[in-house]
Amino acid sequence: MTAAAAASQHLPGVLHSLAPALNHYGYLAVVGLVLIEDFGVPVPGETILVLAAVFAGTGRLNIALVGLLAFCGALLGDNIGFAIGHFGGRRLAERYGRYVFLTRERLDTATSFFERHGGKIIVVARFIEGLRQANGIIAGTTGMRWTRFLVFNAIGAALWVATWTSIGYLSGSHLNAIYDAATRYSAYLAIALAVLAVMVVLRRRLRRQGRGLTRDRVRAR
Repeated sequence: MTAAAAASQHLPGVLHSLAPALNHYGYLAVVGLVLIEDFGVPVPGETILVLAAVFAGTGRLNIALVGLLAFCGALLGDNIGFAIGHFGGRRLAERYGRYVFLTRERLDTATSFFERHGGKIIVVARFIEGLRQANGIIAGTTGMRWTRFLVFNAIGAALWVATWTSIGYLSGSHLNAIYDAATRYSAYLAIALAVLAVMVVLRRRLRRQGRGLTRDRVRAR
């Protein structure tokens, strides 16, 4: 049995199920799934990136080419998402967002968070399931300048690709434990950011209500 075949047998469930697609399509599967995921379609782009890096670690693929193609796919996918949000606007996002789990409530929360934190969120969002897929659309919807989005998105994409290709390439027999821990902590981070976003929205509403009460009192005098 080859080293690559042995490695494939010990992959975590989701990675193992994607092995045939990567075997058949190779680099095209990497760039295609990463690109599609990054403008809102719920496909396993991150997972195929990790799997491609594992294959590279066993000599099946070239790790530099995997990283380059994933970066290009991520950058292009997010910019397609940005264009959808920018030209389609809020109405389009609300109408079709439900098909990619982008509800009106999530859009409200994410929009407020983006308006407050801008570029930093674009970098962090790359590592969070849900935000990664919607981040370009939301940035375009909120009216962020494209050049600003491009810079922070490129930074986030580079860090994301470097992190997951390194994990997949160097993990060896510890892939299961590393993958489980990484996905678990990603979920914790997503929850923490969601709570923070809700707090930001509530704080803004309370401020508006406070200003409204102040104006009412002034008028009453």
